[in-house]
Order: sequence, then C-alpha cells, then structure tokens
Amino acid sequence: MSRPNASVLVVDDELEITELIKLYLEREGYAVHTSDNGTDAIRMAESVPPDLIILDVSLGQPDGIEVCRTLRRGNCGHVPILFLSCKSEDADIVLGLTEGGDDYITKPFSPSQLVARVQAHIRRQRMRERLPETVPSLNFSGLDIDLRRLEVRRNGELIALSVKEFELLTVMARQPDRVFPLDELYRLVWHTDSMGDTRTLMVHVSNLRKKIEPDPASPIYIQTVRGFGYRFSSDQQLVRTRG
Repeated sequence: MSRPNASVLVVDDELEITELIKLYLEREGYAVHTSDNGTDAIRMAESVPPDLIILDVSLGQPDGIEVCRTLRRGNCGHVPILFLSCKSEDADIVLGLTEGGDDYITKPFSPSQLVARVQAHIRRQRMRERLPETVPSLNFSGLDIDLRRLEVRRNGELIALSVKEFELLTVMARQPDRVFPLDELYRLVWHTDSMGDTRTLMVHVSNLRKKIEPDPASPIYIQTVRGFGYRFSSDQQLVRTRG
C-alpha cells in the first residue's frame, strides 16, 4: 500500500483512461484527482500540489508540454511528472522530458506497470524528504554538488537541474569511474525496472550534459562507455567530500 493520503493528479481528455488509472491507484490507497484539460489541471495543482502528476502529452491547448512548463515554474517544481503518450509521439516525449518531465509510459499500457512507476516515484520523493540535515557535498574540479541543498554549481555558477537530473548526477558522482549499465542506472534513479526501454534515461543524460558540461559534444564528466552504459569520470579529480 502507498503512504496514506499520498495524492495523484491524473490529466487526460480520455475519460476511459482517467477512470482506469483512478481505479487501479485507489486500490493501492492513493487519493486520486482527475482533470480533462490543462487549464483546470494547472489550477488544481497550484492550489494543492499533489504527490505526483500523470499528464497526457497530447492534451488540447494548453497541451501537456505547456502544462508541464507552467507547473515547473510554480508550486510543483519538485512534484514528479509522469507523461502518458502514444508510440507515435516520441518527439513530444523527448521535449516533455527536457521541459521537466520525470518519466513517461506509452499507451496502451499495463495498469500494473503504471502503478509500479507511480509507487517508485512517490517512494523516491519520500526518501528525499527524509534526508538528514547534514549530508556531504561532492566537490570536483569545476563542479560542486551540494547534497543537502540539492544544488549544483559549475565554476561557482548555480546550475538549475530537475529532480531526476540531480539524482542521476549524484548516483554516478558518488562512485566515480564506475561504469553503470543502462538498466541498472535506470533502477537506481527511477526505482523500478526499465522494462527494456531506457530512452527516458538517455534523454535525461543528454539534458544533464547540456547543463553541466563545458562542451556537451565532448563531455568530460558524464562519459559514454559504448556497449555498456555511462560513467562519471574522475579525470577531473575529486577534490574533497565534506560532511
């Protein structure tokens, strides 16, 4: 069962989809609210931020991408957003993840898989909320990761990262030079199996590189190990770990 009172906002203009999701999530103990349009969804989420948002990418205006952008600028900056999409909407999904989405699932979907994704995201969010007041900072040449304030600075300049980008960076930076296979890295960050689809991970790595790398085309921090996965390079040398 989920944590009591954990809430989910489901935003989709297909009534059958919202009712199906609501049925399965309520069985797991979630409080589920629904909306069939972006304008009402923004109002609902800004009024009382839910623990997680399931958002259809192909809503009418405002569409799911614009709803995500708006929510990230408001009170829902750290609320996990799980996009729903059709397989033909890959380009929209990449854009959605770039604009602040945490994950996605394609229609038609397995209700049990959807529930597992929701549980994983909310569990991870609860773990973040329970972080101790004093935790270390990881300091590399040119890159500082503050694990207490959840901040990253490059050469002293604050870099705005999404929650998943921050988690992805810290998972790898805690173990420099270790090669993380794609499926394992997905499990460590999303706390559920990738089901063989690691595109979400690859999009987040691409977005993260654009923000922290001096030259994203030739990354010095997050490097690809062809045929295996990714590693955080220690070539920049770990300067110190504070705690």
